[in-house]
Amino acid sequence: MNSETSTAAIAAVHTLSQPVNEHDHFQGAKSAPVTLVMYGAYECPHCVEGNLIVKEIQQRMGERLRFVFRHFPRPNVHPHAEAAAEVAEAAGEQGKFWDMHDKLFENYRRLDGEHLISYAEELMLDMQRFEQTIAERKFIGKVRGDLLSGIESGVKGTPTYFLNGVKHDASGELVVLLAAVESEYANVSEFEDGKQESGAAGIPVERH
Repeated sequence: MNSETSTAAIAAVHTLSQPVNEHDHFQGAKSAPVTLVMYGAYECPHCVEGNLIVKEIQQRMGERLRFVFRHFPRPNVHPHAEAAAEVAEAAGEQGKFWDMHDKLFENYRRLDGEHLISYAEELMLDMQRFEQTIAERKFIGKVRGDLLSGIESGVKGTPTYFLNGVKHDASGELVVLLAAVESEYANVSEFEDGKQESGAAGIPVERH
């Protein structure tokens, strides 16, 4: 591989423009060695499948994995996805983001206004508060902020995954994504073991 090819390969690697932060919804421990970020849309059938795949990976990885979901609604592709994302955030305001998250994916073909209201009722949300939040579009900035961060990070479609901040460009099928997650965990574990050995040998360990 010549220097030009090598440079192009490095340039093609996309990383998260916006690191995972306190505004993100996540499942798992903050200290988990592997963080899997998914950009998705609730009206996207591929994301419905992706959500099930992520759940399987979570079961297999346990406390070794933290999962983060970010919104990537594209009105020209999924006309109801942005409103659904706002509904998920409004539910999150009442501590039920993940309950609504799963319900929206389960009903991805029925995301019109009437159905969205019914899902909030099923989750026993404070409906007055919920409806006010939706009317004020309180979380539209959060939803569009996720979208912008995805665009800046090289996301072109959904679902798109990032492993410890680096875009996963291979297939999102269970076998492939799970292998990538396990490989990332092995790399992190090897690095941590190396730091411990260096520290034990009296070699200064760099910390940030």
